[in-house]
Amino acid sequence: MGIRPQDPARVAMTKDSNGTNINDNTNNKPNDEMTTDTTAAAPADRPQLSEIHTPVLLERSIELLGPVLDKPGAILVDATLGMGGHAEAMLSRFPGLTLVGLDRDLDALAIAEERLKPFHDRIHLVHTVYDGILDALAGLGISEVQGILFDLGVSSMQLDQVERGFSYSKDAPLDMRMDSTSPLTAERILADYSEAELRRIFQEYGEEKLAGRYAKAIVEARETVPFVRSAQLVEVITKVTPVAVQRMGHPAKRVFQALRIEVNQELAVLERAIPAAMEAVAVGGRIVTMAYQSLEDRIVKRMFAAASTSSAPAGLPVELPEHKPLFTLLIRGAEQASEDEKAINPRATSVRLRAAERLRRAE
Repeated sequence: MGIRPQDPARVAMTKDSNGTNINDNTNNKPNDEMTTDTTAAAPADRPQLSEIHTPVLLERSIELLGPVLDKPGAILVDATLGMGGHAEAMLSRFPGLTLVGLDRDLDALAIAEERLKPFHDRIHLVHTVYDGILDALAGLGISEVQGILFDLGVSSMQLDQVERGFSYSKDAPLDMRMDSTSPLTAERILADYSEAELRRIFQEYGEEKLAGRYAKAIVEARETVPFVRSAQLVEVITKVTPVAVQRMGHPAKRVFQALRIEVNQELAVLERAIPAAMEAVAVGGRIVTMAYQSLEDRIVKRMFAAASTSSAPAGLPVELPEHKPLFTLLIRGAEQASEDEKAINPRATSVRLRAAERLRRAE
């Protein structure tokens, strides 16, 4: 089975939202070194397989993808493999299925590899960000697939590993990397970005109304002491947040979301990943996405809508074949989890599921 490394050429091209190359750290190991022993990279508090969370909207995902996976030679790409919960269920349900699992997190890949050992002859695991889907498939000699699944956002395992700094409720180093081999951290952003740049990412990625106030406070505070721990950041944000606003929720929530998105380039990656994934879907194949915040869901919604709309100019009496939609939507709008599932699995509270099926290839 094993885990394939991501393409070094793609790593070298990774940039932050300001266009700066963030992979120019000469202390990083080459990919062929850092992916040969995934267990060595895992932290001591890695969760046991018995403690792994329940996958969100699992049965609905199987219901939507099932008709195309229950066929001879079917291939599913789990573009956000995580700890392999969805993948395990799909492989169990469809004995003829081959799975390609992608993830940027080496810890998650190691856990998934262990979890999916019973299916070792039907899986290919690749260490890559999900916008590398076409490169990953090409490396495996696969030209098209029958199904693709995206379960977006930060995973439960990443939130639970305190030392990774994703949570504003626990003091930890300001890291926030989904891929521990990437050089850009939240600490670096808080140290290097200008006040204007911080304000922009808080506004765009956190939809934070007090973005300007928080950016100014951070720049002033770092002149005295550099930000290295999450508690420092929470303290500075809280001090400049009106009490009335604090009553509406934790004041650092949106800032932490914005920093995480910037560190991992989540929206830029998704903008590239969805078109690439749709290109990989065979005629009759399906793509299912689950998003947990509005910024990601808007990207998916926009791209699915464009692909499922006729390109014929208004006023034409007959729609020519080349103008017909490439995809059709399997559900209208976005589906949410049931109240029962939300009660059992709190992570499902904010999920928005969308699905589409390819009708034809562009001529």
